[in-house]
Amino acid sequence: MKKYLPLIFVVVLVAALTGCGVSQETSDGADDSVLVFGRGSDSVSLDPANVTDGESIKVTKNIFDTLLDYAEGSTEVVPALAESWESSDDGLVWTFYLRKGVKFHDGTDFNADAVVFNFNRWMDKDNPYHQGNFPYYGYMFGGYKGDEGHVIKEVVAKDDYTVEIRLNFPQGPFLSNIAMAPFAIVSPKAIKEYGEKIGEHPVGTGPFVFEEWVRNDKIVLKKNENYWLEGYPKLDKLIFKSIPDNSARFMALQSGDVDLIDGVNPDDVTLAEKNPALKVWLRPSMNVGYLAFNTEKPPFDNVKVRQALSMAVNKQAIIDAFYNGLAEPAKNPIPPSIWSYNDDIQDYEYNLDKARELLAEAGYPNGFTTDFWYMPVPRPYIPQGKKIAEAMQADFEKIGVKTNLVTEEWATYLEKTGNGEHSMAFLGWTGDNGDPDNFLYVLLDKDNAVAPDAGNIAFYKNDELHDILIKAQQSGDIKERTKLYRKAQEIIHEDAPWIPLVHSTPPLIGKKNIVGFVPHPTGSDKFVKVEFGK
Repeated sequence: MKKYLPLIFVVVLVAALTGCGVSQETSDGADDSVLVFGRGSDSVSLDPANVTDGESIKVTKNIFDTLLDYAEGSTEVVPALAESWESSDDGLVWTFYLRKGVKFHDGTDFNADAVVFNFNRWMDKDNPYHQGNFPYYGYMFGGYKGDEGHVIKEVVAKDDYTVEIRLNFPQGPFLSNIAMAPFAIVSPKAIKEYGEKIGEHPVGTGPFVFEEWVRNDKIVLKKNENYWLEGYPKLDKLIFKSIPDNSARFMALQSGDVDLIDGVNPDDVTLAEKNPALKVWLRPSMNVGYLAFNTEKPPFDNVKVRQALSMAVNKQAIIDAFYNGLAEPAKNPIPPSIWSYNDDIQDYEYNLDKARELLAEAGYPNGFTTDFWYMPVPRPYIPQGKKIAEAMQADFEKIGVKTNLVTEEWATYLEKTGNGEHSMAFLGWTGDNGDPDNFLYVLLDKDNAVAPDAGNIAFYKNDELHDILIKAQQSGDIKERTKLYRKAQEIIHEDAPWIPLVHSTPPLIGKKNIVGFVPHPTGSDKFVKVEFGK
């Protein structure tokens, strides 16, 4: 047996989100046990397994715990609800030894039966509590029960505090996947009580308890007085408030209405650095912002069209205008911070003449007209969606491609792009677990080019790529996986289903006296140790 014992520390992640706003009295320190986080948009749902958007996961990360978690500031897997774990020599059986004495917020016991209940809910479409699409489960574990590529065979409670997860075949990133926020353990009692409404009544074991949700305004969480990590959390309340406009959010911080913000305009970083009352944090870069072509729709089913548009975008000019130096041009779907990054690949050069030639070869000598979908909310990788879209719109027009800018409310945008209703669309990804699989398989494999919750919104399908990604997924040899992922990036670059735009280093700005805040590279953090200094 391969034994994995915890180091002498406990999982505690810390913060990075968006949105908040409360009274001047609260934020100015009259009540220094309440932190208000200003963010760009509301959550879609607070059922962690049924969402993929960062604004939802930022909140659920503070309500729920996972079996495993990531160390502060990195994607090293560490204990959480499971204190230790071990695997069989063939990697097909994983045994987790659970933390004892933990309670859900509704007072019920966390135990092995609760873990089994959650896994069965996620993976079995015939389970009565499988109410929703559970997209992340399908992304990370090869589909659902009965699917050919499904990784997990069964989950069994060996006793009250021992769980065995049996696999159909080994999975290289298995532990990293288990630690992801979507696989948080929800109270079975609450699921049975609220059914498909559980996303409005979240009940976990995490450091904060759900108190109130005013749609498109704020989500209020209160301290879990019985949290299993003794002495934490430090805050009595954590409030996420939605302020869609970046400038308005920064003004709310300056006026004391909020304590911490993300989705920051580049110029505001410079202003904040000059303000002695404020502090700037930089989240470690592990993301990509991209323009996806819907390869199932003409003219984007033609690789020469996709390559032509790739040559028409001046990425460096976009970074200079909208990122204040806190980004680098992207040439691959994974960022340089992810192992197996293929730096040998040469990006498509910015060459308008060559772009026009390729369009003519594709049968569009005079260009064409299409819709261009842009995100309505600031994201870490695309902080000003409309303005960046307008800059790219001007680039495309230089080669005869005219675009109509389109957007939707955030939840609707995600729904429609996941359903393939777009022609080309902005989206991006912040890595969930530090593994290349989390980018390449989730975002570009044919398994995930399936409506209504496509992770692969390019609807790009390449059988050679699929075989490589599955082989890499099932290998435990990091050298072999690295070689396979480098080849995968070559295939993707040639087929150009995306224009990878940037890898950003997202800034956050907050009050100088905030302590214990360490932005996590996944963008999904717990405010367990955060407090206000004196």
